[in-house]
Amino acid sequence: MKRRHLMMGGAAAMSLGACSSSSKFKTYRGPDVTYIVVNKDARRMYLLHDDRVLKDYDIDLGFAPIGDKFFEGDGRTPEGTYIIDRRNPNSQFHLSLGISYPNARDRMEAAALGKPPGGDIFIHGESSPFKRKRKDWTWGCIAVPNREMEDVYSMVRNGTPIQINP
Repeated sequence: MKRRHLMMGGAAAMSLGACSSSSKFKTYRGPDVTYIVVNKDARRMYLLHDDRVLKDYDIDLGFAPIGDKFFEGDGRTPEGTYIIDRRNPNSQFHLSLGISYPNARDRMEAAALGKPPGGDIFIHGESSPFKRKRKDWTWGCIAVPNREMEDVYSMVRNGTPIQINP
């Protein structure tokens, strides 16, 4: 009798758990995001359709947020015009969208310093939503909370231009 109750209770708990979990992959049916603007100084990111702001977000940046990125490991977020060029649904930072850094100019600037430019710059979520992070904690990426990243991930397509301003 006890065994039967245990099995029934376990099955019920598993069923309820499955019902309550929501997917991190959302569906977006609104206007296309045609451009992303990041204003580093204001710590804001804007998703635009033409000249209309669809959504805006508070962001965290690289741990050395002032100035352009010049080489790998400098902790800065790049400045300039790039493209969203890849998606990572299994990111260690929840979800992530790749930014096409480095471009030719970035590679030349790093080479002039005798250093590699680095790479793997993303818009991403948090590594752990329960761990309190200090402001500007990334190695050069743009970070938003996981729930907001789910919206961004669903709205932004590969090929979307992104302008990162000082």
